[in-house]
Amino acid sequence: MAAVTPPVCEFDLPAPDFALPGTDGKTYRLVDFAGPNGTLVMFICNHCPYVLAVLDKIIRDAHDLQALGIGVAAICSNDAKAYPADGFDKMVEMAREHALPFPYLHDAEQNVARAYGAACTPDFFGYNANLGLQYRGRLDASGMRTGADDLPRELFEAMKQVAETGRGPADQTPSIGCSIKWKAA
Repeated sequence: MAAVTPPVCEFDLPAPDFALPGTDGKTYRLVDFAGPNGTLVMFICNHCPYVLAVLDKIIRDAHDLQALGIGVAAICSNDAKAYPADGFDKMVEMAREHALPFPYLHDAEQNVARAYGAACTPDFFGYNANLGLQYRGRLDASGMRTGADDLPRELFEAMKQVAETGRGPADQTPSIGCSIKWKAA
């Protein structure tokens, strides 16, 4: 499986709105989870080894970012027909099993992934309080294997900076992961 790297951050690019079903039975729009100090939208899935390697760190960072007034949500946009492990019922199981502290949303039509320009899982989009893009980097230096606990927390530190200043760091290392599993045309 070839790894995919998304493009660098386009500062101040506005966050596209959406309405997606969550694993908790609610439908979410961006405004429903946006935080007063910023918002993090993550594209993840259930089966990607890159996501699974850092899921505990994603959960840790989500808790810590929410304490800073940053809203967090995750979206699965993979083709569930071709990748049944990423189907909505499996998303519900994953959210429950890992007690995800954020809405886990299903983008069955893949329109939201396209609107954001999501390229891989995980792919992180960090926005300021005005919903202008400030971070499009990686969680940390982990790859397909869980990195050491003492790795610099790049996503957390970047979003903390966004919460405090409204601006993300100038230098960002892109995330790496499995490609979004697009439906056949």
